[in-house]
Amino acid sequence: MLKIKSLIPLLSNVRNLHTSQRSLLNLVPIVVEQTGRGERAYDIFSRLLKERIICLMGPVHDDLSSLIVAQLLFLQSENGTKPIHMYINSPGGSVTAGLAIYDTMQYVKPPVATWCVGQACSMGSLLLAAGAPGMRHSLPNARIMIHQPSGGAQGQATDIQIQAEEILKLKKQLTEIYAKHTKTSFDVLYSKMERDTFLNPEEAQSLGIIDTVLEHPPSSTEGTS
Repeated sequence: MLKIKSLIPLLSNVRNLHTSQRSLLNLVPIVVEQTGRGERAYDIFSRLLKERIICLMGPVHDDLSSLIVAQLLFLQSENGTKPIHMYINSPGGSVTAGLAIYDTMQYVKPPVATWCVGQACSMGSLLLAAGAPGMRHSLPNARIMIHQPSGGAQGQATDIQIQAEEILKLKKQLTEIYAKHTKTSFDVLYSKMERDTFLNPEEAQSLGIIDTVLEHPPSSTEGTS
């Protein structure tokens, strides 16, 4: 049972979270469209979703993962062939949350084009590389970073050993995913992921994480909606 005194910081954190969410919502622009039935208002992200654009912005965690997975499944139900465009600006985050997004990207039928704006680090770079072949892009001043997973463990020696073995399995699994999508050898990637490896777009292109560096939208053959 929670003690009363322990509820005070908990409630304070909840209030701070709600205040932060309200502040963020106040900053999201509203787009108003004229329809045959009058005006219709969308927040900017919903309007972009209508154009089959998903914005993966910020740390990758369970809540963000749920939103991205839901949007991918929704867009597949709307049209099973038209490309989906995912814009990524993320420092990375949870491996399990990121792999849920990754698996859904591979599961849905429409090709998923990926775009790096700002940064795609850690799990963000894996999702960038997981886009459809030929449809993985970066803007010229973005940065990409790859590294091995990290984590911590405490408790009995056996528990720590279990966690250590699991994180080593994840390291191998993530390296195999990078190798699959980049066509760079497992050994080269494994070595580069030993420490934080920061790449500019041209270096990421050479490694096979992206296909093109773009300053302007691509030709109409690929489409943007």
